[in-house]
Amino acid sequence: MAVTRRGWVLFAVMCVVWGIPYLLIKVAVGGVSVPVVVFARTALGAVILLPVVLRSGQLAALRAHWRPLLAFAVLEMVAPWGLLSNAEEHLPSSLAGLLIAAVPIIGVVIARLTGGSERLSLRRWAGLILGLAGVGVLAGPHLSGGSAWPVTEVLLVAVGYATAPLIATRKLADVPSLPMTAACLSLAAVVYAPAAIATWPTRLPSGKVLAALAALGVICTACALIVFLALIREVGTSRAMTFTYVNPAIAVAAGVALLGEPFTKLIAASFVLILGGCLLATGSRREQSSPPGPADPAGPAAQPSLPAPADAPAQEVRVAPEAEVPRDVEVPRDVAAQDV
Repeated sequence: MAVTRRGWVLFAVMCVVWGIPYLLIKVAVGGVSVPVVVFARTALGAVILLPVVLRSGQLAALRAHWRPLLAFAVLEMVAPWGLLSNAEEHLPSSLAGLLIAAVPIIGVVIARLTGGSERLSLRRWAGLILGLAGVGVLAGPHLSGGSAWPVTEVLLVAVGYATAPLIATRKLADVPSLPMTAACLSLAAVVYAPAAIATWPTRLPSGKVLAALAALGVICTACALIVFLALIREVGTSRAMTFTYVNPAIAVAAGVALLGEPFTKLIAASFVLILGGCLLATGSRREQSSPPGPADPAGPAAQPSLPAPADAPAQEVRVAPEAEVPRDVEVPRDVAAQDV
């Protein structure tokens, strides 16, 4: 199926809105506390999405799944967004974006360690090693002195982003995605509200900081999910997910161009290693379900998996190549939340 002009526009929008949160977080934490950043983002997203969900009458469907939903929210939003915001007080946004790009690789490892039945072909093992080597090249120079804990925080974020989809797939597969996302955002806002109130700025932050907070909540969280659902319906899940390979490049470019962050040979090398590893490690579903054999050079390109909350790359839930989502059918559960 040929991609329409509308599909390309939606694709370009997603590449940007889930590639710039790292930049916006970096700007925001320069003017307000981490709890205020996370609260503003989640509260704004919830305020926009909750009325839509309430009108649909789907919120009641979450009651029977509150335990796994709570675990999902903690691993996908509550803990990661606080850790990431805190880490970006000390790290360049481009470094954070590249480290988070390793989520698909971590997801493959966690799925395998937690009883996943996927076979790891030679190609996928090569991708895991290549991607993890890229993480080592990028993080290694920062694992001493004052940057060690911030780098660890970002890697913990990546672990959370890679683990949450396993809960979603195994425990929340029949839960509608939009109500689930709205509920998770609401929960995160409630969790961060006391700390946000305690650290609320005594004077109005600068216009740049306020704009970053507004963009995080409205554009990169609430609107991003709505656009992503439209993209899935327009081009299918498999094609829609390929934007996650562009996000790290957007994060690096935004940090370098707008914040003056350095772009070194080390960053370039790690970018190639991590993204190349993701392409190899995530593979296509056809390869994963078939016995090990020679790679088919004419086969479909490797597809990423579940997206992270609004700023993170693809994760561990697999999607069928070229899967189509009819406009009158509920989008599958693996489209929840999403990323930074």
